Amino acid sequence: MGVASLVLGIISLLISIGAGAAGMGWIGSICGIIAIILGAIAKKKPEQKGTATGGLVCGIISLSWGIIATIACVACLGATASAFAGL
Repeated sequence: MGVASLVLGIISLLISIGAGAAGMGWIGSICGIIAIILGAIAKKKPEQKGTATGGLVCGIISLSWGIIATIACVACLGATASAFAGL
């Protein structure tokens, strides 16, 4: 579970940062949530503590980045729609 958490955390970071600008940050956030859950479960085993911690950290960062990118995209779309509505 620790390795799965780390792999999902890294993948979610890549998706959140790379696709966050394209409005797909929520996919990275979902993977980040799964990485956080798996990391929390795997942290209970001493032999998986390092990889679980890495997965937790990557999952938390990607979750927050994905939420920020999604909010920014929605705000940008709202501003664009209101600008075009005034024309």
